[in-house]
Amino acid sequence: MYKKIVHKISDNTQRNSVSHQFRNKRFQFFLTLLKEIPKPLTILDIGGTVDFWKAMNFNEPDVRIILLNLEETPNVSAPFVSVKGDATNLKEFADQSVDIVFSNSVIEHLYTWENQQKMAKEVQRVGKYHFIQTPNYWFPIEPHWVFPFFQFFPKRIQYWLTQHFQLGHIPRKPNFEDARRQVDEIKLLSKREYAQLFPESILYMEKICRI
Repeated sequence: MYKKIVHKISDNTQRNSVSHQFRNKRFQFFLTLLKEIPKPLTILDIGGTVDFWKAMNFNEPDVRIILLNLEETPNVSAPFVSVKGDATNLKEFADQSVDIVFSNSVIEHLYTWENQQKMAKEVQRVGKYHFIQTPNYWFPIEPHWVFPFFQFFPKRIQYWLTQHFQLGHIPRKPNFEDARRQVDEIKLLSKREYAQLFPESILYMEKICRI
């Protein structure tokens, strides 16, 4: 039953999942912003994949997409280019050298507030514009473990749950150090923290329902 609920909520490969519907809606909003930027243009996607852009049916002409990850992705073809890099140190890119820095659910995977500050600084240095998405700390269902209020539990309980159960997208980590590393990797951001990282940016909030 739990697995069925997880797939319904968060399986991005399923077009009828809640997560895919929100991702698609978010991407359509991104496309409306994209139309305001003259072409040709370059997008730097931090943590991006070819599969993501194909799933979004992206087919805009005169757009070059640089996929930056910890390891280079082999055998990519135009309009994609793959490079190896670090989100916290985009030393390969000069100031304002790309038109848009794009990132989907990466900045919460950097372990520490210091690393998040580094990524935010680099994003704003390299890109003329940026579109950075991240889950909200205060949303009641933690989006990686897909478990209610998981992010509010004491660390020792988060470690224990990760050691003993496969939850959401996170496989069970029987070894304590593996479980600890997995938990510590994720640092969700609040609206206030996000505004601190990107003080001159426009912040758009997604809502499940509107009252």
